[in-house]
Amino acid sequence: MKKEFIISILISLTFLFTGFFLLHIGLGGYGISFFVFLPFILGYLLGKSIVKSVSLFGLIISFIIFFSLLIGGGLEGMICVLMAMPIVFFATFLGICIKRVRNQIKEKEDDEIHLKSSIFPFLIFLSFSFIEEKLTGNKYEISEVTTELILPFSPEEIYDGLINMEKIEYKKSFLMYLNLPIPVNCNLEKVEVGATRICYSNEGKFIQEITEIEKNKMIHFNVLNLEITGRKWLGMKSNSYSIEKIDKNNSKIIEKICYTTELYPRFYWKPLEELGFKQIQKYVLKSLEQDLKKSKNKSQ
Repeated sequence: MKKEFIISILISLTFLFTGFFLLHIGLGGYGISFFVFLPFILGYLLGKSIVKSVSLFGLIISFIIFFSLLIGGGLEGMICVLMAMPIVFFATFLGICIKRVRNQIKEKEDDEIHLKSSIFPFLIFLSFSFIEEKLTGNKYEISEVTTELILPFSPEEIYDGLINMEKIEYKKSFLMYLNLPIPVNCNLEKVEVGATRICYSNEGKFIQEITEIEKNKMIHFNVLNLEITGRKWLGMKSNSYSIEKIDKNNSKIIEKICYTTELYPRFYWKPLEELGFKQIQKYVLKSLEQDLKKSKNKSQ
């Protein structure tokens, strides 16, 4: 039993760290091979019997070690790991179920795990990963996320607030307590096309350039550089704000973020990405509203 437990950990960690290494040297992608096929193989190899086999516990411990090292080493953020867990665990569970069905059909269960029995599945995983990378070319998808907020201020007041976002602070969302980046401030060098703005968060910073501006109506930034801890799969293309007057007392501000991502399958990752970006946008816009209210109260 002890031998099976150790072997299961060795096999699991070898698969997991090899897969992650392939991602970082560009020979694998953040796609089906890593998030679905890899955990499925591990579940099939090691989850022979949920009740009788300790190999399953070795697999669970391996996942804990792997994810802990990713977070502790700053290779991935906690929010990214938590978002990946459902699809990884589902694929693992599917592998376990298929192995159990196969054993029932055979009417005899293979009770021992051998390192050599993992060689062929390991080669299949490597082949699948290389093929997926060649077919996709690690291509990224461009997506947009838009959030709007109605504020009891004029377009002029909102525009001035956007220009002077020296401190961004509001009530943190649940995901922000789980390591979603929290905006801190933005420093704009001057208000003209070609000027740069540096925005900081607790996880890093990104540098933007004004490409289009219309006073009291809109500002469009292209992102020149993004430095966020542990999110190599994420890119930022642009960030823009538009302001529309609704009536005498209210205006609407719309923030749009255009980003790139390498995460697949898209049906799983896109809603999670949008959730994260919308919470960040809401945090920034509500902070702006809060600052405008404070300024208005001081002037009265």
